[in-house]
Amino acid sequence: MFDWTALATRTETPGTGGRLRTVPEDFRVEEVPAYPLSGEGEHLYLRLEKTGHTTAHVLRELTTQLGVRDRDVGVAGLKDRHAVTTQWISLPAKYEARLEGFALDGVRVLEVTRHGNKLGLGHLRGNRFVVRARGAEGMADTAAATLALLTAGGVPNYFGPQRFGLHGLNAEEGLRVLRGESRVRDPRVRRFLTTSVQSLLFNHFLNLRLSRGLFDRLIAGDMAKKHDTGGVFLVEDAAAESPRAERGEVSATGTLFGRKVKPLTLDAGALEAEALAAFGLTPEVFASRRGDRRLTRIFPEGAEVRPEEDGYTVAFTLPKGSFATSVLRELTKTAVDAPDEPDAAEEEE
Repeated sequence: MFDWTALATRTETPGTGGRLRTVPEDFRVEEVPAYPLSGEGEHLYLRLEKTGHTTAHVLRELTTQLGVRDRDVGVAGLKDRHAVTTQWISLPAKYEARLEGFALDGVRVLEVTRHGNKLGLGHLRGNRFVVRARGAEGMADTAAATLALLTAGGVPNYFGPQRFGLHGLNAEEGLRVLRGESRVRDPRVRRFLTTSVQSLLFNHFLNLRLSRGLFDRLIAGDMAKKHDTGGVFLVEDAAAESPRAERGEVSATGTLFGRKVKPLTLDAGALEAEALAAFGLTPEVFASRRGDRRLTRIFPEGAEVRPEEDGYTVAFTLPKGSFATSVLRELTKTAVDAPDEPDAAEEEE
């Protein structure tokens, strides 16, 4: 159901190959907060470093050991276990005295402060990734050349394999849900599975754009987004707007179908309809989801490559909701974090 090899890459440079995640320390993720913390307020903010744990597991341990209700704990993003990850977690300040008793192997509290509001999902600007590629001797220059192209022209904002579950089974069952063929009855699980199909369709739409030379261009009917302000606008004159896209000022968006989002129209709508038809779906089947728009490309910030004796280390910052695997597969030209590798570490919204 999910196949990296079926999705077009942005660059045609040679791949470096290499092994990622040989040990958790080879893949580091540090959350970039959306706003500065005031140091005052009713909510305690903890900056945690964790190794070998999912965010969900750490939260379960935290609530159990401190006696905090699940609903009172806030988190901005979800990080999985095969990495060293740093992120913020919030809880009511009244539990500060109990924090001294919290202990979990592989987890360190790096910083404690306060703020006026509970941390909410998505309350982050992005994530800083530092990734070691082993078994790629002498390929640092190749990686740097590819990374320069991605920094200048953008990275396809594909959903990574983590969104689709082991062997892509989440998306497969999600399709059965939407076609009325699933035996899953739990409404929450059905919505979760439907989200995988939203992502599957977005990837297919984006793949069509890359395959047809539309990655850094706009077409009539596109809903384009300004990278500096976040403003979204309808593209009516593609010839007039495409130069802005080529300069990286704006990019097309794809539809995550749902009741609050209208499908694209004109030429972009035809491309979107083609993606839907590939799976025998219509926008109406996504009525259980709110829907959204997602940028088709992102621009890495602070990108750098450092040679290592057995390969190289690459570092870059991505906006929230983006997948580091989309950058790493462009560098290695391999099926990074293929879906037969469970629990791959990654940032999501």
